[in-house]
Amino acid sequence: MKFRKLLIASLVLSLWGGTMLFADGASQRIRVIVNGSELNDAGIFADGKTYLSARQVANTLQSLVLWDDASKKVTIYKPNVHMFLFQDTTIFGNVVKGNKITFKVFAQIDNLLTDISAVKLTIVNPSGTEQVIQSKSVSIDKDNFWYRTDDYTYTFDTAGKYTINFYMKTSSGDDWNLVSQKTITAKAT
Repeated sequence: MKFRKLLIASLVLSLWGGTMLFADGASQRIRVIVNGSELNDAGIFADGKTYLSARQVANTLQSLVLWDDASKKVTIYKPNVHMFLFQDTTIFGNVVKGNKITFKVFAQIDNLLTDISAVKLTIVNPSGTEQVIQSKSVSIDKDNFWYRTDDYTYTFDTAGKYTINFYMKTSSGDDWNLVSQKTITAKAT
């Protein structure tokens, strides 16, 4: 009797283990690299197809992602956002380390095919600290518009790359979506 139970238990464990090995072989996690950087959330390869998270794809493409739970549909929108940085009337992209500069950001947005409720601009220093330049509710009913921040004063304390981030919030969502970036390089004198 003990032998029979041991045989049945061995058979069940063998089948279960074999099934787990088969399932692992049928789908596997894969590394996803975009523009030389590996994405945090890996993709899945199953049945000869690669699957990626829609949110991950939207973040990588700097796009807006909308989820419609009723229809179980994901829609990704990629607006064109071009930023220009002005110090007085001069466009700039490079600064001298240690300089305190008052500037404004002009953004041209087109191909906006969904409603948005707010925009936000931030600056990230070389060590990764992010500060809000401006955040504002907007009501836009067209696919293109211009946006200008108020004057903003900032000290470029260290040499390196500073990033201006442009975020949008969709009318139907609470998440900020990064849609564009601009780099300022601070150089030692």
